[in-house]
Amino acid sequence: MQNPVLVEVTRGELVESCHRGAFALVDGEGRLVAGVGDLDRPVFPRSAVKLLQAIPLIETGAAARFGLTDKDLSLACASHSGEPEHLRRAAAMLAKAGLDETALECGPEWPGEPEISRDMARRGETPCQLHNNCSGKHAGFLLTTVHRGETAAGYVGPNHPAQIRVKAVLEDLTGHSLNVDVCGTDGCSIPTYATPLRDLAGAFAKIVSGRGIEPQRAEAGQALMRACMAEPFEMSGTGRACMTMMQAAPGRVFVKTGAEGVFCGALPELGLGFALKIDDGAKRASEALAAAVLAKALETADAELSGVFSAMATAPLQNKRGTLTGEVRAVLPDL
Repeated sequence: MQNPVLVEVTRGELVESCHRGAFALVDGEGRLVAGVGDLDRPVFPRSAVKLLQAIPLIETGAAARFGLTDKDLSLACASHSGEPEHLRRAAAMLAKAGLDETALECGPEWPGEPEISRDMARRGETPCQLHNNCSGKHAGFLLTTVHRGETAAGYVGPNHPAQIRVKAVLEDLTGHSLNVDVCGTDGCSIPTYATPLRDLAGAFAKIVSGRGIEPQRAEAGQALMRACMAEPFEMSGTGRACMTMMQAAPGRVFVKTGAEGVFCGALPELGLGFALKIDDGAKRASEALAAAVLAKALETADAELSGVFSAMATAPLQNKRGTLTGEVRAVLPDL
Protein backbone atom coordinates (compact mmCIF):
# COMPACT_ATOMS: atom_id res chain seq x y z
CA MET A 1 0.00 0.00 0.00
CA GLN A 2 1.05 3.58 -0.59
CA ASN A 3 1.51 5.63 2.56
CA PRO A 4 -0.46 8.89 2.82
CA VAL A 5 0.94 12.40 2.77
CA LEU A 6 1.53 13.33 6.42
CA VAL A 7 3.71 16.44 6.05
CA GLU A 8 3.37 19.34 3.61
CA VAL A 9 5.84 22.07 2.71
CA THR A 10 4.30 25.32 1.53
CA ARG A 11 5.50 28.36 -0.37
CA GLY A 12 3.07 31.24 -0.15
CA GLU A 13 -0.41 29.75 -0.18
CA LEU A 14 0.51 26.66 -2.20
CA VAL A 15 1.89 23.25 -1.27
CA GLU A 16 5.30 23.01 -2.93
CA SER A 17 6.42 19.60 -1.64
CA CYS A 18 5.04 16.77 0.46
CA HIS A 19 6.25 13.79 2.45
CA ARG A 20 4.51 10.44 2.75
CA GLY A 21 4.86 8.27 5.78
CA ALA A 22 3.28 6.14 8.49
CA PHE A 23 3.01 6.14 12.27
CA ALA A 24 1.73 3.86 15.01
CA LEU A 25 0.65 4.84 18.53
CA VAL A 26 0.28 1.73 20.68
CA ASP A 27 -0.67 0.90 24.26
CA GLY A 28 0.90 -1.63 26.62
CA GLU A 29 -1.42 -4.39 25.45
CA GLY A 30 -0.26 -3.91 21.88
CA ARG A 31 -3.49 -2.26 20.80
CA LEU A 32 -3.32 0.40 18.11
CA VAL A 33 -4.56 3.67 19.64
CA ALA A 34 -3.95 5.66 16.46
CA GLY A 35 -2.05 5.11 13.26
CA VAL A 36 -2.01 5.53 9.51
CA GLY A 37 -0.07 3.99 6.65
CA ASP A 38 1.59 0.61 6.30
CA LEU A 39 2.36 -0.33 9.90
CA ASP A 40 3.44 -3.89 9.14
CA ARG A 41 6.17 -3.15 6.61
CA PRO A 42 9.61 -3.63 8.22
CA VAL A 43 11.68 -0.45 8.51
CA PHE A 44 15.19 0.06 9.82
CA PRO A 45 14.78 2.00 13.09
CA ARG A 46 18.40 3.14 13.07
CA SER A 47 19.25 5.33 16.07
CA ALA A 48 15.64 5.62 17.23
CA VAL A 49 16.08 2.43 19.30
CA LYS A 50 19.31 3.36 21.09
CA LEU A 51 17.50 3.21 24.43
CA LEU A 52 16.58 -0.42 23.73
CA GLN A 53 20.18 -1.14 22.70
CA ALA A 54 21.41 0.29 26.02
CA ILE A 55 19.25 -1.97 28.21
CA PRO A 56 22.04 -4.60 28.64
CA LEU A 57 24.26 -1.88 30.10
CA ILE A 58 21.94 -1.90 33.12
CA GLU A 59 20.81 -5.54 33.06
CA THR A 60 24.36 -6.91 33.20
CA GLY A 61 25.25 -4.74 36.19
CA ALA A 62 27.85 -2.76 34.23
CA ALA A 63 26.16 0.60 34.87
CA ALA A 64 26.16 -0.04 38.62
CA ARG A 65 29.72 -1.35 38.68
CA PHE A 66 31.12 1.70 36.89
CA GLY A 67 28.94 4.17 38.80
CA LEU A 68 27.19 5.66 35.78
CA THR A 69 25.12 8.79 36.42
CA ASP A 70 21.95 9.88 34.65
CA LYS A 71 24.09 11.99 32.32
CA ASP A 72 26.17 8.93 31.46
CA LEU A 73 23.09 6.80 30.85
CA SER A 74 21.58 9.53 28.69
CA LEU A 75 24.75 9.68 26.60
CA ALA A 76 24.60 5.89 26.20
CA CYS A 77 21.25 6.43 24.44
CA ALA A 78 22.43 9.43 22.45
CA SER A 79 22.73 10.68 18.93
CA HIS A 80 24.71 13.62 20.24
CA SER A 81 25.92 16.64 18.31
CA GLY A 82 29.61 16.32 19.18
CA GLU A 83 29.78 19.28 21.53
CA PRO A 84 32.70 19.42 23.99
CA GLU A 85 30.69 18.08 26.92
CA HIS A 86 29.60 15.08 24.86
CA LEU A 87 33.22 14.25 24.06
CA ARG A 88 34.39 14.70 27.64
CA ARG A 89 31.65 12.47 29.00
CA ALA A 90 32.21 9.71 26.43
CA ALA A 91 35.95 9.74 27.18
CA ALA A 92 35.26 9.64 30.93
CA MET A 93 32.93 6.66 30.50
CA LEU A 94 35.62 4.77 28.61
CA ALA A 95 38.21 5.67 31.24
CA LYS A 96 36.10 4.00 33.93
CA ALA A 97 36.89 0.71 32.19
CA GLY A 98 40.52 1.55 31.50
CA LEU A 99 39.84 2.32 27.84
CA ASP A 100 40.24 5.31 25.56
CA GLU A 101 39.03 6.53 22.16
CA THR A 102 41.07 3.92 20.31
CA ALA A 103 38.79 1.16 21.63
CA LEU A 104 35.81 2.63 19.78
CA GLU A 105 34.75 1.08 16.48
CA CYS A 106 32.13 3.63 15.42
CA GLY A 107 34.46 5.65 13.16
CA PRO A 108 35.22 9.40 13.17
CA GLU A 109 32.54 11.93 12.27
CA TRP A 110 32.36 15.70 12.07
CA PRO A 111 30.27 17.18 14.91
CA GLY A 112 26.60 17.76 14.19
CA GLU A 113 26.90 21.30 15.54
CA PRO A 114 28.02 23.28 12.45
CA GLU A 115 29.88 26.02 14.30
CA ILE A 116 32.00 23.47 16.17
CA SER A 117 32.92 21.80 12.87
CA ARG A 118 33.83 25.15 11.32
CA ASP A 119 36.01 26.06 14.30
CA MET A 120 37.78 22.72 14.06
CA ALA A 121 38.39 23.18 10.35
CA ARG A 122 39.79 26.68 10.92
CA ARG A 123 42.26 25.19 13.40
CA GLY A 124 43.19 22.45 10.97
CA GLU A 125 41.70 19.75 13.19
CA THR A 126 39.98 16.58 12.03
CA PRO A 127 37.30 14.64 13.94
CA CYS A 128 37.99 11.57 16.03
CA GLN A 129 35.69 8.74 17.07
CA LEU A 130 34.55 10.61 20.19
CA HIS A 131 32.90 13.13 17.83
CA ASN A 132 30.77 10.36 16.36
CA ASN A 133 27.15 10.88 17.42
CA CYS A 134 27.10 7.25 18.61
CA SER A 135 30.24 7.38 20.78
CA GLY A 136 28.21 7.30 24.01
CA LYS A 137 26.30 4.23 22.89
CA HIS A 138 29.54 2.51 21.91
CA ALA A 139 31.09 3.44 25.25
CA GLY A 140 28.15 1.66 26.85
CA PHE A 141 28.77 -1.45 24.75
CA LEU A 142 32.43 -1.45 25.78
CA LEU A 143 31.68 -1.01 29.49
CA THR A 144 29.33 -3.98 29.32
CA THR A 145 31.95 -6.03 27.48
CA VAL A 146 34.67 -5.22 30.02
CA HIS A 147 32.29 -5.94 32.90
CA ARG A 148 31.57 -9.38 31.44
CA GLY A 149 35.24 -10.12 30.83
CA GLU A 150 34.78 -10.38 27.07
CA THR A 151 37.19 -9.40 24.30
CA ALA A 152 36.48 -5.80 23.35
CA ALA A 153 37.83 -5.95 19.80
CA GLY A 154 35.10 -6.58 17.26
CA TYR A 155 32.28 -5.64 19.63
CA VAL A 156 30.30 -4.16 16.69
CA GLY A 157 30.02 -7.52 14.92
CA PRO A 158 26.71 -9.42 14.90
CA ASN A 159 28.28 -12.48 16.53
CA HIS A 160 29.96 -10.60 19.38
CA PRO A 161 28.27 -11.11 22.78
CA ALA A 162 27.57 -7.36 22.99
CA GLN A 163 25.42 -7.45 19.86
CA ILE A 164 23.89 -10.81 20.67
CA ARG A 165 22.60 -9.28 23.93
CA VAL A 166 21.17 -6.30 22.07
CA LYS A 167 19.48 -8.55 19.51
CA ALA A 168 17.90 -10.62 22.30
CA VAL A 169 16.43 -7.48 23.89
CA LEU A 170 15.04 -6.27 20.56
CA GLU A 171 13.51 -9.67 19.81
CA ASP A 172 11.92 -9.83 23.25
CA LEU A 173 10.42 -6.34 23.07
CA THR A 174 9.26 -6.40 19.44
CA GLY A 175 8.13 -10.03 19.39
CA HIS A 176 10.09 -10.72 16.18
CA SER A 177 12.89 -13.10 15.32
CA LEU A 178 15.53 -10.82 13.86
CA ASN A 179 17.40 -12.93 11.37
CA VAL A 180 19.90 -12.13 8.64
CA ASP A 181 17.12 -11.41 6.13
CA VAL A 182 16.16 -8.23 8.03
CA CYS A 183 19.67 -7.27 9.14
CA GLY A 184 21.68 -4.36 7.77
CA THR A 185 24.74 -2.45 8.96
CA ASP A 186 24.11 0.87 10.66
CA GLY A 187 26.13 4.03 10.13
CA CYS A 188 28.15 3.31 13.28
CA SER A 189 28.88 -0.28 12.11
CA ILE A 190 26.60 -2.25 14.47
CA PRO A 191 23.76 -4.41 13.12
CA THR A 192 20.38 -2.75 12.55
CA TYR A 193 17.23 -4.85 12.17
CA ALA A 194 14.17 -3.92 10.11
CA THR A 195 10.99 -4.16 12.19
CA PRO A 196 7.35 -3.11 11.61
CA LEU A 197 6.40 0.28 13.06
CA ARG A 198 3.54 -1.30 15.00
CA ASP A 199 5.98 -3.51 16.91
CA LEU A 200 8.58 -0.78 17.45
CA ALA A 201 5.85 1.35 19.03
CA GLY A 202 4.79 -1.66 21.08
CA ALA A 203 8.31 -2.11 22.43
CA PHE A 204 8.31 1.37 23.95
CA ALA A 205 4.76 0.89 25.24
CA LYS A 206 5.86 -2.29 27.01
CA ILE A 207 8.66 -0.44 28.76
CA VAL A 208 6.54 2.41 30.09
CA SER A 209 3.48 0.29 30.93
CA GLY A 210 5.38 -2.71 32.31
CA ARG A 211 3.00 -5.04 30.47
CA GLY A 212 4.18 -8.05 28.51
CA ILE A 213 7.74 -7.63 29.76
CA GLU A 214 9.85 -8.97 32.63
CA PRO A 215 9.87 -6.51 35.56
CA GLN A 216 13.66 -6.23 35.58
CA ARG A 217 13.70 -5.35 31.88
CA ALA A 218 10.97 -2.78 32.34
CA GLU A 219 12.91 -1.24 35.23
CA ALA A 220 16.08 -1.05 33.13
CA GLY A 221 14.27 0.61 30.24
CA GLN A 222 12.46 3.03 32.55
CA ALA A 223 15.73 3.98 34.26
CA LEU A 224 17.28 4.83 30.90
CA MET A 225 14.19 6.77 29.87
CA ARG A 226 14.17 8.77 33.10
CA ALA A 227 17.85 9.59 32.56
CA CYS A 228 17.21 10.82 29.02
CA MET A 229 14.24 12.93 30.08
CA ALA A 230 16.20 14.39 33.01
CA GLU A 231 19.33 15.08 30.92
CA PRO A 232 18.18 15.61 27.32
CA PHE A 233 21.27 17.58 26.29
CA GLU A 234 23.46 14.50 26.76
CA MET A 235 21.32 12.36 24.45
CA SER A 236 20.78 15.10 21.87
CA GLY A 237 22.41 18.53 21.73
CA THR A 238 21.84 22.26 21.64
CA GLY A 239 18.69 23.19 19.74
CA ARG A 240 18.00 19.68 18.47
CA ALA A 241 14.47 18.31 18.16
CA CYS A 242 14.73 15.55 20.79
CA MET A 243 15.98 17.98 23.41
CA THR A 244 13.39 20.63 22.49
CA MET A 245 10.44 18.23 22.65
CA MET A 246 11.48 16.66 25.95
CA GLN A 247 12.11 20.05 27.52
CA ALA A 248 8.57 21.07 26.53
CA ALA A 249 7.19 18.42 28.90
CA PRO A 250 9.87 17.55 31.47
CA GLY A 251 9.61 13.95 32.62
CA ARG A 252 6.43 13.35 30.63
CA VAL A 253 7.63 12.74 27.08
CA PHE A 254 10.47 10.66 25.66
CA VAL A 255 11.47 10.94 22.00
CA LYS A 256 14.42 9.64 20.01
CA THR A 257 15.24 10.38 16.41
CA GLY A 258 16.82 8.00 13.93
CA ALA A 259 18.33 8.43 10.49
CA GLU A 260 16.21 8.28 7.34
CA GLY A 261 13.08 9.85 8.82
CA VAL A 262 12.45 7.60 11.82
CA PHE A 263 11.28 8.60 15.29
CA CYS A 264 10.31 6.50 18.30
CA GLY A 265 9.08 7.61 21.68
CA ALA A 266 6.81 7.13 24.65
CA LEU A 267 4.47 8.88 27.05
CA PRO A 268 5.14 7.22 30.42
CA GLU A 269 2.06 8.60 32.20
CA LEU A 270 -0.23 7.21 29.52
CA GLY A 271 1.60 3.92 28.95
CA LEU A 272 1.86 4.64 25.22
CA GLY A 273 4.64 4.15 22.71
CA PHE A 274 4.95 5.40 19.15
CA ALA A 275 7.05 4.89 16.05
CA LEU A 276 7.03 6.67 12.71
CA LYS A 277 8.81 6.64 9.39
CA ILE A 278 8.91 9.23 6.61
CA ASP A 279 9.21 7.39 3.31
CA ASP A 280 11.79 9.70 1.75
CA GLY A 281 13.85 9.96 4.95
CA ALA A 282 13.42 13.72 5.40
CA LYS A 283 14.40 14.97 8.83
CA ARG A 284 12.21 18.09 8.59
CA ALA A 285 9.19 15.87 8.04
CA SER A 286 9.93 13.33 10.78
CA GLU A 287 10.36 16.10 13.37
CA ALA A 288 7.04 17.71 12.42
CA LEU A 289 5.25 14.36 12.45
CA ALA A 290 6.74 13.38 15.83
CA ALA A 291 5.34 16.57 17.38
CA ALA A 292 1.95 15.92 15.76
CA VAL A 293 1.83 12.34 17.08
CA LEU A 294 2.58 13.60 20.59
CA ALA A 295 -0.18 16.19 20.22
CA LYS A 296 -2.58 13.44 19.11
CA ALA A 297 -1.62 11.20 22.04
CA LEU A 298 -2.19 14.00 24.56
CA GLU A 299 -5.33 15.62 23.16
CA THR A 300 -7.67 13.93 25.64
CA ALA A 301 -5.35 13.63 28.64
CA ASP A 302 -3.86 17.15 28.54
CA ALA A 303 -5.33 19.56 26.01
CA GLU A 304 -2.92 22.36 26.97
CA LEU A 305 0.20 20.26 26.45
CA SER A 306 -1.32 18.80 23.30
CA GLY A 307 -1.57 22.36 22.00
CA VAL A 308 2.12 22.93 22.71
CA PHE A 309 3.12 19.99 20.55
CA SER A 310 0.53 20.85 17.92
CA ALA A 311 2.25 24.23 17.53
CA MET A 312 5.62 22.46 17.25
CA ALA A 313 4.25 20.37 14.37
CA THR A 314 4.42 23.47 12.15
CA ALA A 315 7.77 25.13 11.50
CA PRO A 316 8.20 28.42 9.58
CA LEU A 317 10.50 28.60 6.57
CA GLN A 318 12.56 31.71 5.81
CA ASN A 319 14.79 32.73 2.94
CA LYS A 320 18.34 34.06 3.25
CA ARG A 321 17.05 37.54 4.14
CA GLY A 322 14.85 36.24 6.90
CA THR A 323 11.63 36.68 4.95
CA LEU A 324 8.88 34.20 5.80
CA THR A 325 8.30 32.08 2.69
CA GLY A 326 6.19 29.17 3.92
CA GLU A 327 6.11 26.38 6.47
CA VAL A 328 6.63 22.70 7.13
CA ARG A 329 3.43 21.32 8.64
CA ALA A 330 2.13 17.92 9.70
CA VAL A 331 -1.28 17.08 8.25
CA LEU A 332 -2.74 14.11 10.10
CA PRO A 333 -5.99 12.68 8.74
CA ASP A 334 -9.02 12.46 11.00
CA LEU A 335 -8.54 9.40 13.18
